[in-house]
Amino acid sequence: MTPQEEIAHIGDVLIDVEVQLDQRWMKLSEVLSLKEGSIIEMTRSAGENIDIFVGSKLAAFGEIVIIESIMGVRITDFNTER
Repeated sequence: MTPQEEIAHIGDVLIDVEVQLDQRWMKLSEVLSLKEGSIIEMTRSAGENIDIFVGSKLAAFGEIVIIESIMGVRITDFNTER
């Protein structure tokens, strides 16, 4: 029996999947000065892989894709560190 077949009975359980582009600390005064059109500079460059968390654990890496008008994430690699 494959691992997928072994856990098929719990296949409908919902889990949180979070896609994180980047993270940055900002002073409260900087946050309060944000307005529509403001740009928050991040550390990652365009085209760099993003992080995919499953249940708050880093599970994979991916890249943003646009299909018609919908944004998605293509998985490029899985996190093998435990």
